[in-house]
Amino acid sequence: MKTRHGIFVALAFAAVLIGTFGVLLESALRAHAPVARYGEAAAVVTAPQSVSMLIKQPGSEPETQRRPLTERARVPVAAAQRLRSVPGVRDVVADVSFPVAAADGRAFTGHNWSRLASLRTGRAPRTAGEVALEQASGAAVGRRVMLQVNGAPRPYTVTGLVAEGAYFAPETAVALSGRPSEADALLVYTGGGAETAALREAVPGLKVLTGAARGDAEDLSVATARPDVVEMGASLGSVAVMTTLVVAGGLIALSIRERAREFALLRTVGATPGQVRAQIVRENVRAAVAAGLLGGTLSLPAGAAMHAAMAGRGVLPGGLGLSLSPLPALAALLIAVLTAAVSALLASLRLARIRPVQALGEAAVERPGLPRWRVGAGGLFLVLGLSALGASAATSGATAAVSVGGLVISLIIATAFLGPLIARIGVRVLGGTVRRLDPVAGGLAAHAAGAAALRAGAVLTPVALAVAFAGVQLFVQSTMVRATEVQAREATRATQVLVSAGPGLPAEAAAAVRATPGVTAATAVKRTTVVMAVNELGEKQLRSLPARGVGAGGLAATTDPGVVSGRLGELRGETVALSRDVAGGTRVGAIKPLWLGDGTRLRPRVVAIYERGLGLGDVLLPRDLVAAHATSPLDDHVLVSGEADLRPVAARYAGARVVTAGAFGARVSEELRLQGFLSGVVVAAICGFIVIGLVTTLATATAARRGEFALLRLAGATRRQVLRSLRLEAVVVLGTGLATGALIAAVTLLVFATAVTGLPLPSVPPVPAALVLLLVAGSGAAAMLLPARALLRGDSPGTP
Repeated sequence: MKTRHGIFVALAFAAVLIGTFGVLLESALRAHAPVARYGEAAAVVTAPQSVSMLIKQPGSEPETQRRPLTERARVPVAAAQRLRSVPGVRDVVADVSFPVAAADGRAFTGHNWSRLASLRTGRAPRTAGEVALEQASGAAVGRRVMLQVNGAPRPYTVTGLVAEGAYFAPETAVALSGRPSEADALLVYTGGGAETAALREAVPGLKVLTGAARGDAEDLSVATARPDVVEMGASLGSVAVMTTLVVAGGLIALSIRERAREFALLRTVGATPGQVRAQIVRENVRAAVAAGLLGGTLSLPAGAAMHAAMAGRGVLPGGLGLSLSPLPALAALLIAVLTAAVSALLASLRLARIRPVQALGEAAVERPGLPRWRVGAGGLFLVLGLSALGASAATSGATAAVSVGGLVISLIIATAFLGPLIARIGVRVLGGTVRRLDPVAGGLAAHAAGAAALRAGAVLTPVALAVAFAGVQLFVQSTMVRATEVQAREATRATQVLVSAGPGLPAEAAAAVRATPGVTAATAVKRTTVVMAVNELGEKQLRSLPARGVGAGGLAATTDPGVVSGRLGELRGETVALSRDVAGGTRVGAIKPLWLGDGTRLRPRVVAIYERGLGLGDVLLPRDLVAAHATSPLDDHVLVSGEADLRPVAARYAGARVVTAGAFGARVSEELRLQGFLSGVVVAAICGFIVIGLVTTLATATAARRGEFALLRLAGATRRQVLRSLRLEAVVVLGTGLATGALIAAVTLLVFATAVTGLPLPSVPPVPAALVLLLVAGSGAAAMLLPARALLRGDSPGTP
């Protein structure tokens, strides 16, 4: 009964875990940004916010890969006339937006005055010096306010208060946006008779969005983040499924092994192999159905809590709402049932097939070897792991981070198949040590661990899994953060940085800095994302890459990307510099096609290859080229060389301030460390489940040894001697598991660190590493010793 309870608990927690990640995946698949300003429009027309490319992999059919755009692709205003000619269309409004900053650095979104403005009081702006400002700003009608758009702040008269944003006269807004012939979107208002198909025919090449999809045109963050969140949810879900198969499947196999005598007796009284197998599968499936229903139900609030935590820490965009349906719970139930059924069937095949007398004998004495299929499968996954090891060593940067996942999974599955063999090796290595510590109790411990290698193998697998998974998940992130910090520090030659607390810095800010006495160089930097085909593990993949637009002024004096070939001084016009991580076989002088942030296709010439891609981004482009195709033309910061007083310059621009290069690096480091929040959540969730499975497995295995303990007591062993031998056995078994997991994590981290830094020196903070080891070892030891103490409690022969 206790065994069934343990299986129930393990499968229930597995269902919670799988369903939780399923909620995240479903939310990403279904999510659209909220529809607010565009709510009254029947349809919204935008330019395509993604790019696609037909890619042929070696030995496979060509496939179309897509990536979203991070900058807004704008639509020609002239298309409004064609939309107005569609029957049923009453009006078409062109919406223009641009960043606006108040004198104190508060950011607003500027718009052209149209029917989208929700006027609360006052009137619409009519001249170039007027504005309708959002009510929450605290402004009053008739007052003058200082606002900064694309230059130094200038005064505007507040003519009205609106619900949100800052609205300017139509002609003024077009001039401020810098794009007189383009708009963010065209909003179509109908009388109910316009067909969506007719709208699409009127504007070929543009997107016509209706219903909830209109929100994606209003806020790009959700559509931009969706592919990455889907990939993340699918990846975490697959890890959860793999963990379930290893932990819950191992527990089921162990429970069946511990009941081998019971099933052998059934064979002796006439039960057929099919009847025995059916009984084993039925028992486990019944437990799985109950556990899956409970865990699946609990996974919905757990998924909602995880979604809220990730949104609160900025891991998910604010507009990516929560979607709850029974699908994740049903998926969790299905996986729990399949895991139980398949694991029970595989574990019962040989047990139900052998002759009754042989089954009774094998129930009492464990077979010395492993089935050949199990050794072969373990060897196969070991080879796959070594292949992934070689691939990881040959890659760099983000590609290396992708490849380590396959390496860890392959080695863990190999450990699950070869666990008994690894346990026997551990007995040979650690058994001698415990014998020397205590010849009597240590001898009993080594003998018990060696004689029950199957049980020891079932125990060390979750131990190794917990240590390897937690170590890789945590310390790949810390290694990446450390490498990024080091590269960013080495790449920065600036002594000061002009930054903004608002939407950014106007282009004239860099020129004002250069004109300041004492400044030797000033480089404007604008961050963006480009889409480019890169080679990953021998395959071409379309990827979104972090990029920077850098000004030409004094670039060499403020930035050192570690150029390995070419010249960064030639970065002007349609040229590009690539990090070695994404350059692949591309050489200086070659043409490297890519898409800019707004989807503009570019064929720039490669002028340099550099090595500090983690610190600077994978792509460097001329600043003016990036600004011309960005949602906002404002710079993110200005790198400055020279000991000059820049406070007068900072005072001219809203939200601007000067920080030292060290303080700027610390600010970037904090942004990177926030990205590690997800790693911590995943480690806590999955390792928590693994530890629960480990405790259940050990408690089940220990409870099944009641007869063994009784025989030891009858043979004259004291209660203290039995417990001491059990403690030493825990040292052997858990020590083997910890060593195996640490070895897997160490190999993975060494290869990863070599790939991203060039040196086999991963960043492993000692406190988290010690906590992982103590949690796994402590919970495992408690799960072995506490049930044993209960079994040995009371009077019996040999009690001291």
